[in-house]
Amino acid sequence: MSGLNINDVSMTFELPNGGSVEALKNINLSVQKGELVSVLGPSGCGKTTLLNILAGFLAPTDGIIELNGEIVKKPSSERGMVFQQGALFEWMNVSKNIGFGPKMKGTPQVEIDAKVAELLDIVGLQDFADKMIYEMSGGMQQRVALARCLANDPDVILMDEPLGALDALTREKMQSLVLDIWKKTGKTIILITHSVEEALLLGERLIVMAPRPGRIHKEYKLPFAELGVGADLREVKRHKKFGTTRDEILNMIWNMEEEIMGRAES
Repeated sequence: MSGLNINDVSMTFELPNGGSVEALKNINLSVQKGELVSVLGPSGCGKTTLLNILAGFLAPTDGIIELNGEIVKKPSSERGMVFQQGALFEWMNVSKNIGFGPKMKGTPQVEIDAKVAELLDIVGLQDFADKMIYEMSGGMQQRVALARCLANDPDVILMDEPLGALDALTREKMQSLVLDIWKKTGKTIILITHSVEEALLLGERLIVMAPRPGRIHKEYKLPFAELGVGADLREVKRHKKFGTTRDEILNMIWNMEEEIMGRAES
C-alpha cells in the first residue's frame, strides 16, 4: 500500500521506579503521498513521541508504521526530520551542510554540487553557499535545515516545531516557504506545532490529539494551505472559516488543558 500508514500504534514508557506512562493509545492514520498534515494538541499528548516513532527513533509498544508497504523499523533517508533547532554542523558551511547526506551515500561530487545549487535556489539562499552556520540567523538556519532534509530526497518530511523558536515575521516567511516547498516538490509533510494558527495555515489536514494517552480526537480537512501557496498569509487568516475554525480548536485545546490541570490537582 502506498503512502504512510499508522496502524493501531500505542506507546508505553517504563519508568525507573517501576511505574509506566501510556503516551499513545490506538493511533490509526493514513497519509497519502503529497499530503500536508499538521498535528496539534495540548502539552504532553504525545505529538513528538508519535513523530519519533514515524522517524524510526522509537519502536512502538504495539502496532506498526508502514511506508509504501514496508514496515518502519529504524531511521531511514526515506523519512527526513527537521527539528526545532536545525541540528546543523557548525564547522561546515551552508553548502557542505546541505550536501552532507548525499556525500555519505557516495553520490558523485558533481551531482552533489548541482543538487545543492538547486536547493539553495528553492530555499532562497543562493548568495549564502559559503557562509558558516554560526553566521546565519535562526530563520536562515532553518532554511538550511529544510534544504539538507530535501537533499536526501525523502518520501516523507517530518517537522517537529520547526518554526517555534523564530520571531513572528520570520516565522510567517518560513510558513510561506514550507507551503512553497510542499507545492514545488510534492513531498508528504507531517508537521507538529503548538500554534493553532500555524496548524490551520500549514495543514491540508489537521489532526487534533487528545490528552495522554494521546489519541486522535478530531480531524479537519481545510483549504488554507492551498490558498496560502504564493499568497499573503495575512489575507488567508482573514478568511471567515479560518477565524471560526481557529476559535473552535482553541476552545477544544483550552478544555483539554483544563482537564489536564484538574487531573494534576486531584
